[in-house]
Amino acid sequence: MKDVVAKKKKYQKLLMLSIILILLGSVLAHLFNTSFYSTKVSRISFDTEKGELSGLLYIPKGANSQDPRPTIITTHGYLNSSEMQDAVAIELSRRGYVVLALDMYDHGHSINNTEFSSSSAFFSFWPTSIYDAVQYMYEQDYVLKDEAGNGIIAVGGHSMGGFSSTMAMVQDEQDYATTGIRKIHAGLTMGSDYSWSSYLGVTGDVAFQAYGPRIVGKVAAHYDEFFFDQEAFASGETVVYKDYTNTEEGRKFLGNPAEPQSETWYNLENGGKRIIYTPREIHPRNHFSITTTGHAIDFYNVAFEEYTSTNQNSANLPSGNQIWFLKELFSFVAMIGFFLLLVPLVLLISDLPFFSKLKTEINPEIKGPGTKKDKIIYWIIFSISALFPALFFPTLMDKAGTGMTVLKVFSVLVIALSVVKVIMGFVKKDKEGFKAIITGPALLSAVSIILLLILINSSNVLKLNSYFNEPATNQILYWAMVVTSVVAIIGLFTHYLNKNSQSISLKQYGFVVNWKSILASLVAALVAVLIAYLILFIIDTVFKVDFRIWTWAVKTFGSSHLVAALKYAPFFFLYFYVTGITVNANTGHMKGWKGYVAASVLNVGGLVLYLILQYGKLFITGTALFPSQSLSSILLFALIPTLLVATIYSKVLFKRTGNIYTGVFLNTFLVTMITVANTTLYSGLI
Repeated sequence: MKDVVAKKKKYQKLLMLSIILILLGSVLAHLFNTSFYSTKVSRISFDTEKGELSGLLYIPKGANSQDPRPTIITTHGYLNSSEMQDAVAIELSRRGYVVLALDMYDHGHSINNTEFSSSSAFFSFWPTSIYDAVQYMYEQDYVLKDEAGNGIIAVGGHSMGGFSSTMAMVQDEQDYATTGIRKIHAGLTMGSDYSWSSYLGVTGDVAFQAYGPRIVGKVAAHYDEFFFDQEAFASGETVVYKDYTNTEEGRKFLGNPAEPQSETWYNLENGGKRIIYTPREIHPRNHFSITTTGHAIDFYNVAFEEYTSTNQNSANLPSGNQIWFLKELFSFVAMIGFFLLLVPLVLLISDLPFFSKLKTEINPEIKGPGTKKDKIIYWIIFSISALFPALFFPTLMDKAGTGMTVLKVFSVLVIALSVVKVIMGFVKKDKEGFKAIITGPALLSAVSIILLLILINSSNVLKLNSYFNEPATNQILYWAMVVTSVVAIIGLFTHYLNKNSQSISLKQYGFVVNWKSILASLVAALVAVLIAYLILFIIDTVFKVDFRIWTWAVKTFGSSHLVAALKYAPFFFLYFYVTGITVNANTGHMKGWKGYVAASVLNVGGLVLYLILQYGKLFITGTALFPSQSLSSILLFALIPTLLVATIYSKVLFKRTGNIYTGVFLNTFLVTMITVANTTLYSGLI
């Protein structure tokens, strides 16, 4: 009894700690986000011809119709949201400029109401997002215009947001031909050239003409995974070292100087000014970099030097004087609190009458290998299980390559061996072992057939359409489904071919429980996630911040994301169900922190190694290990920590409840929601 009371107090203390971290982190993040209340931050939305655009509006104190300010409209890249522009938004609003951090169409809280097919989906969100926002902001009385009515507005963005900014300047110049007004004064793109805009007719040459007298800059990182090397882009192997300033396109952008230099301003004959920045960083670092943020500050100070209000007392702060990373730090503190909240919340909920059924008998853990031979076999299988998700990661993300053939052959071999095993069982006529002989091969055959079907029909499995309308989620889940199948095959193989398996009760795996326990686990996990997200929505409403660090975020969502979550949740459930059984079965015998380390290595160790080798080779040699894996590698920066948290949840809740279902349901609800809310959701797919 005393032990139960002590554990309850421990959970209560952990719950209080998590709430303190959430509140403390959110309040401090809010203070830095508003530059200690010198800036008002609000979430706005406005209707457009295509749908509804949303964003975070930063209005510095004193900016109004009597003192309109130069304005910056900045936006994120593909699969991201407005919060990714925190650095620019905080630092420029802190210096007295109005900033709109925009959600592009079908990202964040913005919606595209037009209809389009999957083949044109990629071109549905970015071509007009920035320019549609320019139309709205130009009409606001706190946005500065010159005597001729030209807007003192700068546009900027990262990756596809940069392409959107380029398109906006071209569209603005086209409108200028009829209206005589330029609404866009300047533009700074990060991590984008003209590779994608050229498909819409906006090549580098077209853009250079359209820029006219505007002040335009580019951030073209040396290790950008996508752009700034046309030969690499054409070959599809883009994860290589770049030097954009010395390319033909880069020189043209600068006005064809004899010896082009980065971080140097070039004045053009038409009155325009150009500059290129080439930081030594990768694509996603652009929006999480003191160096690049400093470049942005310098750029906008030059762009607006003739229009700065006399009341912008902080406009001349040195570019190295930055606070945005403190906002990110405290958002991360709040994020830690969010993740700490869920386990004690579930376990305290389990003390309530109905939910107490989720706690089942704690069975003895499956024993680890005893003999030297068993240990060797154990670690070989462990290593294969840990490395497989990474070894086949490029193949599965692309649904192409020799890896697909290897997996097809593997599944056929398992099916064939299973059939042989069944035949041998009939020949031996061992009635006592007949059930075991049949069950193992039958299950292996079933899973292998499923794997083979997933591989053969790869083009139609989780295909982008009106039902599965999140392309990045489709990619991740296809990888997860194959990993699930292979892990299940390895698990079945080791169990049914293990001489000691007859002494292992299926209850020790944690999935053989009564239906009441499963139902209680499901509802408890759902209630816990609902409470956690309710806290997030309150924090977002009151403080206009969420929980994040770099590309990893827990953010609010709309009804369309909830619908998407219901569609994708079954796939996440299967992944966490199989990996939950595997992790606890293979690391349960390890005591203390060793078990958690081993479980983490089993689930994400291979992926971490993949990233180290991928980027290590890029930085050392100038060419990545897999130079064609650009976007998919970047997705791992958020996927790895998410799976790491899920692994810990699975271990802790299995140990505390005796079944895997509580952890499986918690991970399913949480990871599904985190994933679908942080990526592109094509609402207009038909």
